[in-house]
Parts: sequence; C-alpha cells; structure tokens
Amino acid sequence: MTSASPFEIFLVALPGLEPLLCAEALEQGFSGATVCPGGVTFTGGWHDVWRANLTLRGASRVLARIGAIRVMHLAQLDKRAHKFPWAEVLRPDIPVRVDVTCKASRIYHAGAATQRIETALKDSLGITIAPDAPLRLMARIEDDLCTFSLDTSGEPLHKRGHKQAVGKAPLRETLAALFLRQCGYTGDEPVVDPMCGSGTLVIEAAEIARGLLPGRTRSFAFEQFASFDPEAWNAMRSAPMPHPSPATHYGSDRDTGAIRMSGANAERAGVADITRFSAHAVSDLMRPEGKPGLVMVNPPYGTRIGEKKLLFAVYGALGKTLQDRFRGWRVGMVTTDPGLAKASGLPLRTLLQPVSHGGLRLQLFQTEPLR
Repeated sequence: MTSASPFEIFLVALPGLEPLLCAEALEQGFSGATVCPGGVTFTGGWHDVWRANLTLRGASRVLARIGAIRVMHLAQLDKRAHKFPWAEVLRPDIPVRVDVTCKASRIYHAGAATQRIETALKDSLGITIAPDAPLRLMARIEDDLCTFSLDTSGEPLHKRGHKQAVGKAPLRETLAALFLRQCGYTGDEPVVDPMCGSGTLVIEAAEIARGLLPGRTRSFAFEQFASFDPEAWNAMRSAPMPHPSPATHYGSDRDTGAIRMSGANAERAGVADITRFSAHAVSDLMRPEGKPGLVMVNPPYGTRIGEKKLLFAVYGALGKTLQDRFRGWRVGMVTTDPGLAKASGLPLRTLLQPVSHGGLRLQLFQTEPLR
C-alpha cells in the first residue's frame, strides 16, 4: 500500500440496517458502495475516509482496511509485520492499541499474534502500545490471511459532539437517522415526537432539514494518522452547505427535566430556532398548523417487572390522540414489544427485522398516512 493507493473502506452498521446505510452512502456520492454482513464497503482514499466520518449519519464507525499479509505461522507473521509500511499511516508519537481475531487459520492464538504485531510496531516505528491508546489497529486472521484495519473514527459516530444531556435509555443518533430514513423522511416536512426524552429524534430530523453535517463539531481518530492533511480537512469541513428554510419540528414530554435537556441539546446543535419543546401529556398533544408530516416516537418499553402492564394504557392514549388529531400524518414507532405497538390501535406494519441496541431488540413500526 502507498499513501495514494485506493483501499477498502468499511462502514460499520447495526446488523439489519446495512441496506439503509448503503442507500445513504450512495446518496452521499460514495460510488460502488455495496452491502456486506455488518456494514457497507467501497473503495476510496483518505479524503473519502474523512468525508464518510463527516457526512454519514447512519454509520457507527468507519474502518480503513490498509493492507493484508499471507501468514501460515507466527514466525511468518512476525517477519511480514515488520516489513509492513506502517510509517505511511501511523506516527511514532501516537500510542496504538492492537486487537486481533483469528478464524479458520493455522494461526489460532490471538494473544500470540497480538504480541508479534505489537513488537513489529515498536521495532519499526518506536510506537508505544497501550490498552487505552487513542488509535486502534485491528488484525483479522482468517483463512491464513491477516487483514489490517484502522478505526478512523475513534469515539463512536453516534457521539455527534454537541449532545451533552441524555435521558433514560436514549436512542443513538445513528439509529435515529436510519429509522427516519426508513420512514421516508428527507428533511422537507415537519416531525413531531410526543415522547421526546432528550430530543434525539427531533434534533436529528432538524439537522437533516437544515443540511448540517453530523460530524461538524467533533474530532476523529484519523486526525492523528501520518496521512492526515489538516489544511485539506479544514477546507472539507468548512465547505459552504445549503441553508434551506425548513419546517419547525416539535418535541413534547410530560417530564419537564427532559424538555430542558432537549432545549439545551437543540441549542448546542444549532437548531433551536426550528425546534419547539413543550411539557405535557400525550393526550394533550395537538397537531401543528401547516402540512402533514411524520410523527416519530420512541415510547418507554417497560423493561422492569410490572411496568409493561401500565404502558398498554399509555400506548392506547398515544394511538387515540394520533388517530383523532393527526389525519394525513405518517407514524413511525420504535419499541421492543409488538404487543405494546398493537395496543396503540394504529395500523402499524414493520419492514425491518428487530435491531439489537443496548441489550434490547428494537423494532420499527410504520403507518401510511392516517385516515
């Protein structure tokens, strides 16, 4: 590999959401993006890596597959890892963490393989190896081929950099973005969340409507690579974006603390002027004036014993309010329990398999425009 050579870029997605992420990648101009288990791949260079981290809302991480070596035994791994062109991508002053997995290979001891690669990094560049290092090098040894990948994101990409306050069981921004996409949201209609918590769905929708880049206020691991060009990166990040005049988006919750969190998060995200948050019960929800849009809601799931029985009435009240007051609006509902979704009385359907998230199995239900 040379610094100018194209390489495989892997976008990590939650299992089941790969097609949605692929559609976003193609929409953002990453030509050749294809679905594979656990994510999306395409071929590109370092500028594509930067742009993927900066612009993609649904990716959990961006990995750069920087090369591979054929290895039959540990001595061969040791020799070839010492010859790998680490200096093209890594800096001697930035510590690295090494993670190795082995599958169906003659090298089967991940710990021994890790030790050989760490030694090669120390001998070749004088790199410090540390378990809490800011950079992560991954080696996957499968069918006697050792593939090296770098985590170019660092912190997971759902951490946008401007959301500080979160409520209980918050929905990750990456998941919120893909669920909005699945519901047909493109930024040209209002979104209402009647159980908004810390405001994730409303703020994500408002950012999409305004054309704000998800990675605009955070840092990334690739900024510490040898291949990084600060001047080119600053030019990419500061490129002018369209400033449409989007519709207002609305969030409500009966918890006044959640409403304060939502407002503060919207302010930091730069969408306070196109979001409105208010404290009231679901039964007091009123339809905003103007054209119909999308009601996107992530109600409580009742994960503790005894809670779920109380929630059937809550889901029922939500469904009745939407049926009575939101004709013409579509509904997207995220829950762990199809029984609770059914209790809403809404004409819900699901097109996605359940998604694992924080130890839960989340499922997205949708409606056509309510009649």
